[in-house]
Amino acid sequence: MSLILTQIQALVAKGEVIISELAYDRIAENDIKAEEIEAGAAQAVAVEEYPDFHKGPSVLALQTDRRGEPIHVVWGMRAGTSSPAVVVTAYRPDPMLWSEDFRRRR
Repeated sequence: MSLILTQIQALVAKGEVIISELAYDRIAENDIKAEEIEAGAAQAVAVEEYPDFHKGPSVLALQTDRRGEPIHVVWGMRAGTSSPAVVVTAYRPDPMLWSEDFRRRR
């Protein structure tokens, strides 16, 4: 299990979440609802971790939307902070670029 994702999930459970401007644009483009992102966090699976990212630790998580379709969400925390969880971006993974389970890049 991903320590970063575990921290993110705890923050989401407490309602300590913000959505970046980039994420708002991307979720609108991909017909994803902000509520779906938060609701799916508890069942998210870590795909890639970026613990040393200069803006703060982050994780690419595989989640599902309201229809059960896969979405990728990049969750993070700002460097030097422990709250809130930040939705950096979210999108629908391209099947041509990802394995069938959307957990590995091709």
